Amino acid sequence: MPTEETGFAPTVADQPPVRRRLPGWLNITLRLAATVALMALALRGVEWPKLAGLFAKIDWRWWAAGLATSMFVQVVAAVRWAALARPIGFPFSIGLFIWRFFEGMFFSLCLPTTIGGDVVKAYRLADTTHGRLLAGCTVLADRLTGLTALGVLAGAALIAKETGFGLAATLAVGAGLLLAALAVIWLGVGSLDKLLTIFPEPHAARQFIARLLPYQLRPSLMVKAVGWSLVVQAGGAISVAFIARGIGIDLPLSIWFAVVPLIALAMVLPISISGVGVREGGLAMLLAPSGVASEQAVAIGLLWFLSTILMGLVGGALFLLDRHPYHAAAQAGETP
Repeated sequence: MPTEETGFAPTVADQPPVRRRLPGWLNITLRLAATVALMALALRGVEWPKLAGLFAKIDWRWWAAGLATSMFVQVVAAVRWAALARPIGFPFSIGLFIWRFFEGMFFSLCLPTTIGGDVVKAYRLADTTHGRLLAGCTVLADRLTGLTALGVLAGAALIAKETGFGLAATLAVGAGLLLAALAVIWLGVGSLDKLLTIFPEPHAARQFIARLLPYQLRPSLMVKAVGWSLVVQAGGAISVAFIARGIGIDLPLSIWFAVVPLIALAMVLPISISGVGVREGGLAMLLAPSGVASEQAVAIGLLWFLSTILMGLVGGALFLLDRHPYHAAAQAGETP
């Protein structure tokens, strides 16, 4: 078909390359195969009678403490998301963000990777393509602040472990890493107005970037979000430490601050379904130097996954109660 500018039909060479994507069924099949393979690898060498004995002697009070800590951490994470989303056009209640956040946890549990839950959160927060794209930016900003805190905690703990630093030196290293990360975020957010000059006045991208300018005008938003993220990541490590205490594993928190963030980061990668196999194998590998047996590491991983399932089911129940994106907002008298 001739183009409006040239009047000639484009040749095959002029056509943009078509990106081929794997069929959905094949993608899921590959993830399922990877999940089975990773779990089999994690269970290699595990003595089943010992593993069964660990579950028979669990102190469920410690596991319940870990679950309660995880629930609290997710609420804090939802508050962090709200702090990033409300200034740029999503003036919903904190309760709605908590609701949507737990819904995202449910879909992260059901979909191949935890990123799937982020997509659902953005989709459920707005009802237009532009709005959902903007909501996706808030989810991305939320995720980046979380990864920043994750990297600071894991980096400081790993450096302390390799160098034998004491508490004071470890805190100093963590503070240095945090300042460096905040400087990078500050520079990135401070460049938003320069991005506007790249696009002409009526361009949609210019209008979209303009909606993000509150982050530049109020850089403290990102700084506070990183602070919330430190609470979230530290709480996640403490939660797993509680779970481990339930089967008699008592390790210094510095070890959990190094191990749990690294595993959480690995589970974000599109490797397995819901991080199964990655979680258990990662714990077995990273806790072995601390004298934790494979059976114990796998037990911790499975109990950690159990708490994740229960929190995801809470999100599933909330989704069933409110399947319309704006039902809860309309009840609160808010408009998108």
